[in-house]
Amino acid sequence: MRGRRGLIVSVVVLLAGVAAIAGWRWWHGRAPYPPEALGTRTTLELVDQATAAAALRPVNVEVSGKGDQILLGTVSWTVPASAPAGGSFRLVLLDRRTMALPGFLSVTSPRPESVGSGSDDTLDAAAGRYDWLARAGTREIDGSFRSPGDFITADADASPVTFAAVLHPADPRARPQEAVMSAPVTLDDVLLVLIGVGPDGQVYWAQRLSP
Repeated sequence: MRGRRGLIVSVVVLLAGVAAIAGWRWWHGRAPYPPEALGTRTTLELVDQATAAAALRPVNVEVSGKGDQILLGTVSWTVPASAPAGGSFRLVLLDRRTMALPGFLSVTSPRPESVGSGSDDTLDAAAGRYDWLARAGTREIDGSFRSPGDFITADADASPVTFAAVLHPADPRARPQEAVMSAPVTLDDVLLVLIGVGPDGQVYWAQRLSP
């Protein structure tokens, strides 16, 4: 009888633990606000070298050459006063046709220390959740998974963010998994995505932005 009672107690404790973990995961991944609460405003245009350089100064913009194009964009938002500390965003520029990222992005903000370009696993997490992002993220290259391109990391207080991408004609020698966003593009070919990220790197949501 004692053995049966002990087994019942053990099962109850186990179920309670599982429920607690599930509850914590739900709370941990729950967005503190929807993307619409940010009132995000965007611009995106194709510009010449001088215009891009003036917009990014003092950050250097890659020098463009024959056949290149320069995409210049801004994204601004207002974080709700009730938002918890430690949140951040990822700004992702994609070619709608291939879901390729730019090979490099120049980025600045009134708080330059609050922005940067590179890659992490947040795009993979968002791509696993949203069908329209399914082909974005890391790719298998020579036996390891990595991103051939860059996107922007911005702290919550970085608004407004200004960025530029110099797009070169596609390299015919590049393997498909190494392809980056390339010229020529039209603005209709470009997808700009905002990803909300929590203080522990958890992805809250992803939103398509329309300039």
